[in-house]
Amino acid sequence: MRQIPVDTSAATVMVAQPPQPKVKDRRTGERAMDTETGAALSTVDVMFAANGAVEILSVTVPESGISGDLVMGTPVALTGLIARPWENEFNGQKRHGIAFRAVAVTSLASGASKPKAA
Repeated sequence: MRQIPVDTSAATVMVAQPPQPKVKDRRTGERAMDTETGAALSTVDVMFAANGAVEILSVTVPESGISGDLVMGTPVALTGLIARPWENEFNGQKRHGIAFRAVAVTSLASGASKPKAA
């Protein structure tokens, strides 16, 4: 399937919703795992502002690629962001969209990499 790299260099990206476990099957609650590495996957909703437009993107990222305290409004960097078009048919209805995936979501907030004092 085609993967399209997304240039984030001119964009402002902030957390809209903190990371949540990505679920493979809603009926069973089974957690989604990366097919290549076996890593548990999460989704992070981000506000992506570029070229005078703002969108909310749901980005899938391995749990190990999430760093810093990602609360609403935290500025973040998206490493290795790609867009992947998808299409499926369910009960005779065709659906399509774009899935976003990143290698890492990293907080850009000052002090994000410093350990918290006890």
